[in-house]
Amino acid sequence: MAEVTAKDLLEQFHLTLVNDEESVTYRPITTSDISRPGMEMAGYFTYYPAKRIQLLGKTELSFFEQLSEDHKQDRMMRLCTYDTPAIILSRDMEAPDVLKEAANEVGVPVFSTDITTTRLSSKLMMYLESKLAPMTALHGVLIDIYGIGVLITGSSGVGKSETALDLVRRGHRLVADDSVEIRQEQDGVLVGRSPELIRHLLEIRGLGIINVMTLFGAGSVRNEKRIGLSIDLEAWDQKKQYDRLGLDEDHLQVFDTDLPKITVPVRPGRNLAVIIEVAAMNFRLKRMGINAAEQFSERLTSVIEEGDHDHDV
Repeated sequence: MAEVTAKDLLEQFHLTLVNDEESVTYRPITTSDISRPGMEMAGYFTYYPAKRIQLLGKTELSFFEQLSEDHKQDRMMRLCTYDTPAIILSRDMEAPDVLKEAANEVGVPVFSTDITTTRLSSKLMMYLESKLAPMTALHGVLIDIYGIGVLITGSSGVGKSETALDLVRRGHRLVADDSVEIRQEQDGVLVGRSPELIRHLLEIRGLGIINVMTLFGAGSVRNEKRIGLSIDLEAWDQKKQYDRLGLDEDHLQVFDTDLPKITVPVRPGRNLAVIIEVAAMNFRLKRMGINAAEQFSERLTSVIEEGDHDHDV
């Protein structure tokens, strides 16, 4: 999980700092929830979520303007705590002097922006959810095949990068080679990307490092992709029983999300790129409700039943 502070918001959303820069402390933001402190402006601080970014819009500030001077000071002093990461005023509204003073006292940055309150709230939440999502790194290759993010895993030297190169040559897009950074967003959505250092690069034994974007053009890469399917490459084992119909459902668990997983045995003469390409297409068909393995199984069952029926007669 990346650490985010109000300074990142300042740069990302082109905000303007309106209080004293010398007094400000950029504390880490620990939640993507945003607070609009309407109840607090009315004096109700019992459940005040101090650790959230506080968003002051037209509603909150027009109510605040009707308060007596004593109440104004009281509200702003209670709004600015040592936990509050930032206070943002939308629609380019003027920050009251009492707010600036209270914020300077405890080091809370006060920003202003011309964005409307609702739009700012949703943009902030989306940005923070993406930044604060749990993150892990897996050894493997991530490729966008026909719109499906396919994570290819397997032991070192099994041929993941070579297969990725073959897939890129066939028109698919490389997201990451060797190390895939994965973050879990809301509702079990897994998004993968490459570490900055090795972005757009592939390591091919015997050739070394190649730059996929330079060789194949901008259409051959993408920076991140939602992961839909995991394919594990393993050296062919004579003693192992492999799924021949495709009815077995296997999964790879990342955080608390189960990714559908297919194990593909590797041996000379098998065209892995084509197999993986077809696996991605078949996965898309399954999502559309067409399952060839189940259809075959049903057909087989009905043939057996008809045979039994003929035998009875």
